[in-house]
Amino acid sequence: QVQLVESGGGLVQAGGSLRLSCAASGRTISNYAMAWLRQAPGKEREFVAAISRSGDITYYADSVKGRFTISRDNAKNTVYLQMNSLKLEDTAVYYCAVRLTFRATMRPDDYGYWGQGTQVTVSS
Repeated sequence: QVQLVESGGGLVQAGGSLRLSCAASGRTISNYAMAWLRQAPGKEREFVAAISRSGDITYYADSVKGRFTISRDNAKNTVYLQMNSLKLEDTAVYYCAVRLTFRATMRPDDYGYWGQGTQVTVSS
């Protein structure tokens, strides 16, 4: 069992930045792929970014490529999502998730454990 707790969400103006954190407990995540996903009101949960266990391989949704950066600090059992140049359409609840294998994917269903989420609201 692994518990994930997201933090760092909030209200930001369009063009601004936020940094989300995901702290894991119950199991070390250094052997596992991690991902960020999001769900906007009235929409299905969608993939945002993923990172392999060592951090050398990352994946991004086309909608965030070049603006968001996923990273991890295995010593701290934490994963981050740096979000720059935020847009109105980035408004969503952002979830951290873990896949209990080393290889990251872009499929939300591949990630078996999810956090409770943190709200990100981008205003004009």
